[in-house]
Amino acid sequence: MSANQTTAKIVGVLFILAAVTSVIGLLLYDPILHHPDYLTNGYANKNQVISGALFELILVCSAIGTSIMLYPLFRKHSETIALGYVCFRFLEAVLITVGVLSVLALLTLSQDFVNAPAPDASSYRASGTLLTAIHDWTFMLGPNFMLGINTMMCSYLLYKSRLVPRFISYMGLTGAVLIFIAALLEMYGVILQLSAWGAVLAIPVALYEMTLAVWLLVKGFNAAPKMKEEYSGQSALETYT
Repeated sequence: MSANQTTAKIVGVLFILAAVTSVIGLLLYDPILHHPDYLTNGYANKNQVISGALFELILVCSAIGTSIMLYPLFRKHSETIALGYVCFRFLEAVLITVGVLSVLALLTLSQDFVNAPAPDASSYRASGTLLTAIHDWTFMLGPNFMLGINTMMCSYLLYKSRLVPRFISYMGLTGAVLIFIAALLEMYGVILQLSAWGAVLAIPVALYEMTLAVWLLVKGFNAAPKMKEEYSGQSALETYT
């Protein structure tokens, strides 16, 4: 039980770390992803953009870390779904990493544009548009589409194992469905990625992750129900004897 509580605290820290670094990384990318003159502004804010990439790499490690730490507990209840959770969490991290590479490549493009004696702006902008699109698609497929799938698996296993209160599992299942719907709507162009509707649909899964993280840090995992049943059965047997 002591080892499980240590795992709970580590998982709680990793969930918070993933949430914080994802927001910071996105904000630090602003000069190169959302500035109209990104070809010159990107390289002018080189250190800020690189710092954003570093925060996203911390996000990647945190995301993978949560699945690795939870796998030994989840596999006792469904090894197939537990393994699926690890795989989809890893796939989410891979997509985020591809997005990081696209931003760093865009930074190199900006550097080359600034240092070129007579750059062809249209050619550079075409390449920049492509790299920005790669980041936008990976941002949609990773933290939205894949997040919906792995959150569904994680919440289901938390529900089945009763490692945390049921209301947290319900929050996760609801948030997973909504963020998955958001990803589909964004893919078909019904809503924009960074929009009011996108934020509304993303709030439940964010609340779930923070609620889960705080619960794990403060309360830890619940005792496994099977252990409780065995203990109750043993006590009854001793009383009868």
